[in-house]
Amino acid sequence: MSKQETRIKRGHITLMKHPSTALYSGVMLMGVSAVEENVQTAYTDGVNKKYGRKFLESLAGEPNVRGLILHENLHVALKHVVFGSAMFKENHKLANIAADFVVNDIIVSIDGTVAGTSERLVALPTEGSVYDPMFHDWSMREVYNYLKKHCKGGGGQGNKGQGNPPPSGGKQSNDDDGNEVFGDEDTITVNGKTYDISQSDEHDFVGRELSPEEAKDVMDDIDKALREGGMLAGRMGAKIPRVISDLLEPKVDWHEALREFCTSSTKGNDELTWRRMNKRHMANDIYLPSVINESVGEIVVGIDTSGSIGSAEITEFATELVSICELCQPEAVRVLWWDTEVHGEQVFRDNYSDIAKMLKPLGGGGTHVSCVSDYIVKNKIKAECVLIFTDGYVENDINWKITDPTLWMVTQRRDFEPPMGKKVMFGDD
Repeated sequence: MSKQETRIKRGHITLMKHPSTALYSGVMLMGVSAVEENVQTAYTDGVNKKYGRKFLESLAGEPNVRGLILHENLHVALKHVVFGSAMFKENHKLANIAADFVVNDIIVSIDGTVAGTSERLVALPTEGSVYDPMFHDWSMREVYNYLKKHCKGGGGQGNKGQGNPPPSGGKQSNDDDGNEVFGDEDTITVNGKTYDISQSDEHDFVGRELSPEEAKDVMDDIDKALREGGMLAGRMGAKIPRVISDLLEPKVDWHEALREFCTSSTKGNDELTWRRMNKRHMANDIYLPSVINESVGEIVVGIDTSGSIGSAEITEFATELVSICELCQPEAVRVLWWDTEVHGEQVFRDNYSDIAKMLKPLGGGGTHVSCVSDYIVKNKIKAECVLIFTDGYVENDINWKITDPTLWMVTQRRDFEPPMGKKVMFGDD
Protein backbone atom coordinates (compact mmCIF):
# COMPACT_ATOMS: atom_id res chain seq x y z
CA MET A 1 0.00 0.00 0.00
CA SER A 2 1.46 3.35 -1.08
CA LYS A 3 1.62 6.47 1.04
CA GLN A 4 -1.54 8.01 -0.43
CA GLU A 5 -3.60 4.84 0.01
CA THR A 6 -2.36 4.75 3.60
CA ARG A 7 -3.47 8.35 4.13
CA ILE A 8 -6.96 7.54 2.86
CA LYS A 9 -7.24 4.44 5.06
CA ARG A 10 -5.92 6.28 8.12
CA GLY A 11 -8.33 9.14 7.41
CA HIS A 12 -11.28 6.74 7.29
CA ILE A 13 -10.36 5.23 10.64
CA THR A 14 -9.95 8.62 12.32
CA LEU A 15 -13.27 9.91 10.97
CA MET A 16 -15.16 6.77 11.90
CA LYS A 17 -13.92 6.93 15.49
CA HIS A 18 -14.68 10.61 16.07
CA PRO A 19 -18.10 11.66 17.51
CA SER A 20 -18.51 14.47 14.96
CA THR A 21 -18.11 12.18 11.94
CA ALA A 22 -19.05 8.70 13.19
CA LEU A 23 -22.45 9.32 11.60
CA TYR A 24 -20.88 8.74 8.18
CA SER A 25 -19.14 5.46 9.07
CA GLY A 26 -21.56 3.27 7.13
CA VAL A 27 -21.40 5.56 4.10
CA MET A 28 -17.59 5.42 4.09
CA LEU A 29 -17.79 1.64 3.91
CA MET A 30 -20.11 1.74 0.90
CA GLY A 31 -18.71 1.05 -2.53
CA VAL A 32 -15.02 1.38 -3.36
CA SER A 33 -12.64 4.07 -2.13
CA ALA A 34 -9.58 4.14 -4.38
CA VAL A 35 -6.59 6.30 -5.29
CA GLU A 36 -6.14 6.58 -9.06
CA GLU A 37 -3.60 8.14 -11.39
CA ASN A 38 -5.99 9.58 -13.96
CA VAL A 39 -8.26 11.46 -11.52
CA GLN A 40 -7.60 15.18 -11.40
CA THR A 41 -8.98 15.88 -7.91
CA ALA A 42 -11.68 13.58 -6.52
CA TYR A 43 -15.16 12.44 -7.44
CA THR A 44 -18.01 10.14 -6.53
CA ASP A 45 -20.63 8.46 -8.68
CA GLY A 46 -23.04 8.36 -5.76
CA VAL A 47 -21.60 5.19 -4.21
CA ASN A 48 -17.89 4.83 -5.05
CA LYS A 49 -15.25 7.43 -4.16
CA LYS A 50 -12.12 8.02 -6.25
CA TYR A 51 -9.18 10.24 -5.28
CA GLY A 52 -6.46 11.62 -7.58
CA ARG A 53 -2.96 10.60 -6.52
CA LYS A 54 -1.29 13.87 -7.51
CA PHE A 55 -4.03 15.87 -5.81
CA LEU A 56 -3.52 13.94 -2.58
CA GLU A 57 0.22 14.58 -2.81
CA SER A 58 -0.52 18.31 -3.00
CA LEU A 59 -2.40 18.19 0.33
CA ALA A 60 0.20 18.82 3.01
CA GLY A 61 -1.96 18.39 6.10
CA GLU A 62 -3.94 15.36 7.24
CA PRO A 63 -6.94 17.57 8.18
CA ASN A 64 -7.17 18.43 4.47
CA VAL A 65 -7.06 14.77 3.50
CA ARG A 66 -9.81 13.95 6.00
CA GLY A 67 -11.75 16.97 4.72
CA LEU A 68 -11.50 15.62 1.18
CA ILE A 69 -12.68 12.17 2.30
CA LEU A 70 -15.61 13.68 4.17
CA HIS A 71 -16.41 15.95 1.22
CA GLU A 72 -16.95 13.04 -1.16
CA ASN A 73 -18.76 10.89 1.40
CA LEU A 74 -21.13 13.74 2.22
CA HIS A 75 -22.14 13.88 -1.43
CA VAL A 76 -23.04 10.21 -1.08
CA ALA A 77 -24.79 10.63 2.28
CA LEU A 78 -26.91 13.50 0.97
CA LYS A 79 -27.82 11.51 -2.15
CA HIS A 80 -26.74 14.36 -4.39
CA VAL A 81 -26.31 12.15 -7.46
CA VAL A 82 -29.87 10.78 -7.15
CA PHE A 83 -31.73 13.83 -5.81
CA GLY A 84 -29.79 16.24 -7.98
CA SER A 85 -30.21 14.45 -11.31
CA ALA A 86 -32.67 17.01 -12.69
CA MET A 87 -30.43 19.89 -11.62
CA PHE A 88 -27.37 18.29 -13.21
CA LYS A 89 -29.24 17.86 -16.49
CA GLU A 90 -30.36 21.48 -16.40
CA ASN A 91 -26.99 23.05 -15.51
CA HIS A 92 -24.20 20.69 -14.49
CA LYS A 93 -21.74 23.35 -13.32
CA LEU A 94 -24.29 25.21 -11.21
CA ALA A 95 -25.62 21.99 -9.66
CA ASN A 96 -22.08 20.91 -8.82
CA ILE A 97 -21.20 24.11 -6.99
CA ALA A 98 -24.55 24.07 -5.18
CA ALA A 99 -23.78 20.58 -3.86
CA ASP A 100 -20.28 21.73 -2.85
CA PHE A 101 -21.64 24.69 -0.89
CA VAL A 102 -23.79 22.26 1.10
CA VAL A 103 -21.10 19.70 1.97
CA ASN A 104 -18.44 22.33 2.68
CA ASP A 105 -20.78 24.05 5.12
CA ILE A 106 -20.97 20.82 7.11
CA ILE A 107 -17.18 20.44 7.05
CA VAL A 108 -16.60 24.02 8.23
CA SER A 109 -19.15 23.49 11.03
CA ILE A 110 -17.06 20.63 12.47
CA ASP A 111 -14.58 22.18 14.90
CA GLY A 112 -13.37 19.05 16.69
CA THR A 113 -9.79 17.84 17.03
CA VAL A 114 -8.21 14.40 16.73
CA ALA A 115 -8.33 12.58 20.07
CA GLY A 116 -5.29 13.30 22.23
CA THR A 117 -3.98 16.05 19.95
CA SER A 118 -4.63 19.66 19.04
CA GLU A 119 -4.81 18.76 15.33
CA ARG A 120 -8.02 19.87 13.63
CA LEU A 121 -10.22 16.94 12.63
CA VAL A 122 -11.17 18.22 9.17
CA ALA A 123 -10.43 21.23 7.00
CA LEU A 124 -11.57 22.17 3.51
CA PRO A 125 -9.29 20.34 1.08
CA THR A 126 -8.08 23.44 -0.85
CA GLU A 127 -7.99 27.20 -0.47
CA GLY A 128 -10.24 27.47 -3.52
CA SER A 129 -13.05 25.45 -1.94
CA VAL A 130 -16.46 27.07 -2.23
CA TYR A 131 -18.02 28.19 1.02
CA ASP A 132 -20.41 30.91 2.14
CA PRO A 133 -21.92 31.06 5.65
CA MET A 134 -25.20 32.27 4.14
CA PHE A 135 -25.87 28.72 2.96
CA HIS A 136 -25.65 27.16 6.44
CA ASP A 137 -28.09 24.25 6.71
CA TRP A 138 -29.44 24.75 3.19
CA SER A 139 -30.17 21.82 0.90
CA MET A 140 -28.71 21.41 -2.59
CA ARG A 141 -32.04 22.42 -4.16
CA GLU A 142 -32.28 25.52 -1.99
CA VAL A 143 -28.77 26.65 -2.90
CA TYR A 144 -29.27 25.84 -6.58
CA ASN A 145 -32.49 27.88 -6.78
CA TYR A 146 -30.80 30.82 -5.09
CA LEU A 147 -27.74 30.74 -7.33
CA LYS A 148 -29.64 30.63 -10.59
CA LYS A 149 -31.88 33.51 -9.56
CA HIS A 150 -29.58 35.88 -7.73
CA CYS A 151 -25.95 35.36 -8.62
CA LYS A 152 -23.82 36.64 -11.44
CA GLY A 153 -22.96 33.68 -13.64
CA GLY A 154 -25.92 31.68 -12.36
CA GLY A 155 -28.18 32.57 -15.25
CA GLY A 156 -30.13 35.25 -13.37
CA GLN A 157 -29.98 38.99 -13.81
CA GLY A 158 -26.27 39.66 -13.25
CA ASN A 159 -25.71 41.12 -9.81
CA LYS A 160 -29.37 41.93 -9.40
CA GLY A 161 -30.45 40.62 -6.03
CA GLN A 162 -26.92 40.40 -4.60
CA GLY A 163 -27.89 42.59 -1.69
CA ASN A 164 -31.09 40.66 -1.15
CA PRO A 165 -30.59 38.61 2.04
CA PRO A 166 -32.50 35.40 2.74
CA PRO A 167 -35.52 35.47 5.06
CA SER A 168 -34.92 35.21 8.80
CA GLY A 169 -33.96 31.69 9.76
CA GLY A 170 -31.15 31.48 7.22
CA LYS A 171 -33.15 29.89 4.46
CA GLN A 172 -33.56 30.46 0.76
CA SER A 173 -34.63 33.85 -0.55
CA ASN A 174 -37.61 33.57 -2.82
CA ASP A 175 -37.63 37.01 -4.40
CA ASP A 176 -37.89 36.47 -8.13
CA ASP A 177 -36.41 39.34 -10.11
CA GLY A 178 -36.12 37.79 -13.54
CA ASN A 179 -36.27 34.84 -15.83
CA GLU A 180 -34.14 31.79 -15.22
CA VAL A 181 -31.94 31.77 -18.32
CA PHE A 182 -28.69 29.85 -18.12
CA GLY A 183 -25.35 30.82 -19.58
CA ASP A 184 -22.04 29.01 -20.08
CA GLU A 185 -19.97 31.08 -17.65
CA ASP A 186 -16.94 29.49 -16.01
CA THR A 187 -17.27 31.62 -12.87
CA ILE A 188 -20.04 32.50 -10.46
CA THR A 189 -20.15 35.40 -8.01
CA VAL A 190 -21.78 34.99 -4.61
CA ASN A 191 -21.88 37.89 -2.15
CA GLY A 192 -19.03 39.60 -3.96
CA LYS A 193 -16.79 36.53 -4.09
CA THR A 194 -16.07 34.86 -7.45
CA TYR A 195 -15.62 31.10 -7.78
CA ASP A 196 -14.17 29.14 -10.71
CA ILE A 197 -16.60 26.43 -11.77
CA SER A 198 -14.87 25.51 -15.05
CA GLN A 199 -13.54 22.21 -13.63
CA SER A 200 -16.86 21.03 -12.25
CA ASP A 201 -17.36 18.42 -14.95
CA GLU A 202 -14.45 16.44 -13.52
CA HIS A 203 -14.57 17.45 -9.87
CA ASP A 204 -16.94 15.71 -7.46
CA PHE A 205 -19.39 13.94 -9.75
CA VAL A 206 -19.26 11.50 -12.60
CA GLY A 207 -22.85 11.40 -13.76
CA ARG A 208 -24.43 8.06 -14.52
CA GLU A 209 -28.01 7.34 -15.36
CA LEU A 210 -29.69 5.18 -12.75
CA SER A 211 -32.84 3.24 -13.43
CA PRO A 212 -35.66 3.79 -10.90
CA GLU A 213 -34.86 0.40 -9.39
CA GLU A 214 -31.14 1.20 -9.10
CA ALA A 215 -31.87 4.62 -7.60
CA LYS A 216 -34.16 3.08 -4.99
CA ASP A 217 -31.56 0.45 -4.07
CA VAL A 218 -28.87 3.13 -3.69
CA MET A 219 -31.09 5.33 -1.53
CA ASP A 220 -32.12 2.38 0.63
CA ASP A 221 -28.46 1.44 1.15
CA ILE A 222 -27.58 5.03 2.10
CA ASP A 223 -30.52 5.26 4.52
CA LYS A 224 -29.43 2.03 6.19
CA ALA A 225 -25.81 3.23 6.42
CA LEU A 226 -26.87 6.58 7.90
CA ARG A 227 -29.17 5.01 10.46
CA GLU A 228 -26.44 2.65 11.60
CA GLY A 229 -23.99 5.54 11.80
CA GLY A 230 -26.65 7.64 13.50
CA MET A 231 -26.98 5.12 16.32
CA LEU A 232 -23.22 5.20 16.85
CA ALA A 233 -23.10 9.00 16.71
CA GLY A 234 -26.06 9.21 19.10
CA ARG A 235 -24.26 7.09 21.68
CA MET A 236 -21.32 9.48 21.37
CA GLY A 237 -23.61 12.46 21.96
CA ALA A 238 -23.03 13.95 18.51
CA LYS A 239 -25.32 16.53 16.92
CA ILE A 240 -26.69 15.53 13.52
CA PRO A 241 -26.76 18.30 10.85
CA ARG A 242 -30.22 19.38 9.68
CA VAL A 243 -29.66 18.29 6.08
CA ILE A 244 -28.85 14.79 7.36
CA SER A 245 -31.64 14.62 9.95
CA ASP A 246 -34.09 15.53 7.18
CA LEU A 247 -33.04 12.40 5.33
CA LEU A 248 -33.52 10.25 8.42
CA GLU A 249 -37.08 11.44 9.07
CA PRO A 250 -39.75 8.79 8.48
CA LYS A 251 -41.26 9.35 5.05
CA VAL A 252 -45.02 9.82 4.64
CA ASP A 253 -46.67 8.86 1.36
CA TRP A 254 -48.12 12.21 0.32
CA HIS A 255 -50.66 10.50 -1.98
CA GLU A 256 -52.17 8.63 0.96
CA ALA A 257 -51.92 11.64 3.26
CA LEU A 258 -53.75 13.85 0.76
CA ARG A 259 -56.43 11.26 0.11
CA GLU A 260 -57.00 10.56 3.80
CA PHE A 261 -57.22 14.26 4.61
CA CYS A 262 -59.76 15.02 1.90
CA THR A 263 -61.99 12.03 2.61
CA SER A 264 -61.96 12.65 6.38
CA SER A 265 -62.59 16.39 5.95
CA THR A 266 -65.52 15.93 3.58
CA LYS A 267 -67.30 13.06 5.30
CA GLY A 268 -70.05 13.44 7.87
CA ASN A 269 -72.46 15.27 5.56
CA ASP A 270 -74.95 12.43 5.58
CA GLU A 271 -77.95 12.93 7.85
CA LEU A 272 -80.35 10.39 9.33
CA THR A 273 -84.13 10.83 9.11
CA TRP A 274 -86.97 8.96 10.82
CA ARG A 275 -89.43 10.23 8.22
CA ARG A 276 -88.43 7.33 6.00
CA MET A 277 -87.49 3.94 7.47
CA ASN A 278 -84.54 1.93 6.27
CA LYS A 279 -86.31 -0.71 4.13
CA ARG A 280 -83.35 -3.07 4.22
CA HIS A 281 -84.04 -3.96 7.88
CA MET A 282 -87.83 -3.62 8.04
CA ALA A 283 -88.38 -7.24 6.93
CA ASN A 284 -86.68 -8.35 10.15
CA ASP A 285 -88.86 -6.01 12.23
CA ILE A 286 -85.87 -3.78 12.79
CA TYR A 287 -86.72 -0.12 12.41
CA LEU A 288 -83.84 2.18 11.63
CA PRO A 289 -83.71 5.64 10.09
CA SER A 290 -82.69 6.04 6.45
CA VAL A 291 -79.79 8.15 5.27
CA ILE A 292 -80.15 11.42 3.41
CA ASN A 293 -77.11 12.08 1.29
CA GLU A 294 -76.02 15.67 1.17
CA SER A 295 -73.55 16.77 -1.46
CA VAL A 296 -70.02 17.55 -0.38
CA GLY A 297 -69.30 21.27 -0.53
CA GLU A 298 -66.35 23.07 -2.06
CA ILE A 299 -62.65 22.22 -1.90
CA VAL A 300 -60.31 25.21 -2.11
CA VAL A 301 -56.82 24.66 -3.53
CA GLY A 302 -54.24 27.46 -3.13
CA ILE A 303 -51.20 26.98 -5.39
CA ASP A 304 -47.99 28.95 -4.80
CA THR A 305 -46.74 30.53 -8.04
CA SER A 306 -43.77 32.40 -6.55
CA GLY A 307 -41.40 30.73 -8.98
CA SER A 308 -39.85 27.72 -7.23
CA ILE A 309 -42.64 25.23 -7.90
CA GLY A 310 -42.35 23.68 -11.35
CA SER A 311 -45.09 22.76 -13.77
CA ALA A 312 -44.25 19.06 -13.38
CA GLU A 313 -44.96 19.23 -9.63
CA ILE A 314 -48.23 21.09 -10.18
CA THR A 315 -49.31 18.54 -12.79
CA GLU A 316 -48.50 15.61 -10.49
CA PHE A 317 -50.42 17.23 -7.65
CA ALA A 318 -53.40 18.04 -9.94
CA THR A 319 -53.50 14.47 -11.25
CA GLU A 320 -53.84 13.14 -7.71
CA LEU A 321 -56.45 15.80 -6.98
CA VAL A 322 -58.57 14.49 -9.88
CA SER A 323 -58.77 11.01 -8.35
CA ILE A 324 -59.73 12.52 -4.99
CA CYS A 325 -62.50 14.57 -6.59
CA GLU A 326 -63.86 11.47 -8.28
CA LEU A 327 -63.92 9.78 -4.88
CA CYS A 328 -65.40 12.63 -2.81
CA GLN A 329 -67.54 14.25 -5.53
CA PRO A 330 -67.31 17.82 -4.18
CA GLU A 331 -69.73 20.46 -5.35
CA ALA A 332 -66.78 22.44 -6.74
CA VAL A 333 -63.01 22.72 -6.74
CA ARG A 334 -61.78 26.31 -6.52
CA VAL A 335 -58.09 26.79 -7.48
CA LEU A 336 -56.48 30.01 -6.25
CA TRP A 337 -53.20 31.18 -7.83
CA TRP A 338 -51.16 33.24 -5.39
CA ASP A 339 -47.77 34.73 -4.57
CA THR A 340 -48.00 38.01 -2.61
CA GLU A 341 -51.70 38.16 -3.50
CA VAL A 342 -54.32 35.99 -5.15
CA HIS A 343 -53.99 36.77 -8.85
CA GLY A 344 -56.89 34.69 -10.06
CA GLU A 345 -59.06 31.65 -9.57
CA GLN A 346 -60.44 28.77 -11.57
CA VAL A 347 -63.60 26.95 -10.50
CA PHE A 348 -64.29 23.40 -11.66
CA ARG A 349 -67.65 21.64 -11.25
CA ASP A 350 -69.05 18.20 -12.00
CA ASN A 351 -66.38 16.94 -14.42
CA TYR A 352 -62.92 17.02 -12.84
CA SER A 353 -61.06 14.75 -15.23
CA ASP A 354 -59.51 17.65 -17.17
CA ILE A 355 -58.30 19.71 -14.20
CA ALA A 356 -54.62 18.96 -14.81
CA LYS A 357 -54.88 20.08 -18.46
CA MET A 358 -56.93 23.22 -17.80
CA LEU A 359 -54.87 24.81 -15.02
CA LYS A 360 -53.63 28.30 -15.93
CA PRO A 361 -51.06 29.57 -13.39
CA LEU A 362 -50.97 33.30 -12.65
CA GLY A 363 -48.40 35.27 -10.66
CA GLY A 364 -44.70 34.70 -10.13
CA GLY A 365 -43.50 37.29 -7.63
CA GLY A 366 -42.69 37.02 -3.92
CA THR A 367 -44.48 34.86 -1.37
CA HIS A 368 -47.15 35.86 1.18
CA VAL A 369 -49.49 32.99 1.98
CA SER A 370 -51.71 35.06 4.29
CA CYS A 371 -53.29 36.46 1.12
CA VAL A 372 -55.08 33.12 0.60
CA SER A 373 -56.78 33.36 3.98
CA ASP A 374 -57.64 37.02 3.34
CA TYR A 375 -59.16 36.14 -0.04
CA ILE A 376 -61.31 33.33 1.39
CA VAL A 377 -62.62 35.60 4.15
CA LYS A 378 -63.19 38.61 1.88
CA ASN A 379 -65.14 36.57 -0.69
CA LYS A 380 -67.04 34.59 1.97
CA ILE A 381 -65.97 31.28 0.50
CA LYS A 382 -67.28 28.30 2.46
CA ALA A 383 -64.87 25.42 2.07
CA GLU A 384 -65.09 21.83 3.21
CA CYS A 385 -61.30 21.85 3.30
CA VAL A 386 -58.37 23.91 2.05
CA LEU A 387 -55.25 22.55 0.34
CA ILE A 388 -52.18 24.81 0.22
CA PHE A 389 -49.50 23.80 -2.29
CA THR A 390 -46.26 25.68 -1.55
CA ASP A 391 -42.48 25.41 -1.29
CA GLY A 392 -42.78 26.51 2.37
CA TYR A 393 -40.72 29.70 2.02
CA VAL A 394 -43.37 32.14 3.17
CA GLU A 395 -43.57 35.00 5.63
CA ASN A 396 -42.75 34.22 9.28
CA ASP A 397 -45.82 35.93 10.74
CA ILE A 398 -48.60 34.15 8.85
CA ASN A 399 -52.01 35.66 9.62
CA TRP A 400 -54.30 32.69 9.02
CA LYS A 401 -57.87 33.82 9.66
CA ILE A 402 -59.85 30.76 8.62
CA THR A 403 -60.64 27.66 10.64
CA ASP A 404 -61.50 25.33 7.76
CA PRO A 405 -59.51 22.04 7.81
CA THR A 406 -56.24 22.82 6.03
CA LEU A 407 -53.54 20.58 4.57
CA TRP A 408 -50.20 22.13 3.65
CA MET A 409 -48.45 20.32 0.79
CA VAL A 410 -44.82 21.50 1.12
CA THR A 411 -42.33 20.82 -1.68
CA GLN A 412 -39.06 22.03 -0.11
CA ARG A 413 -38.82 23.56 3.35
CA ARG A 414 -38.99 20.71 5.86
CA ASP A 415 -38.79 22.94 8.93
CA PHE A 416 -41.87 24.94 7.89
CA GLU A 417 -44.51 24.91 10.61
CA PRO A 418 -48.03 25.88 9.44
CA PRO A 419 -50.12 28.22 11.61
CA MET A 420 -52.84 25.55 11.78
CA GLY A 421 -53.76 22.31 10.07
CA LYS A 422 -51.52 19.47 8.95
CA LYS A 423 -48.29 19.47 6.91
CA VAL A 424 -47.05 16.77 4.55
CA MET A 425 -43.92 16.85 2.41
CA PHE A 426 -44.83 16.61 -1.27
CA GLY A 427 -42.61 14.15 -3.10
CA ASP A 428 -41.84 11.91 -0.07
CA ASP A 429 -42.67 8.53 -1.55
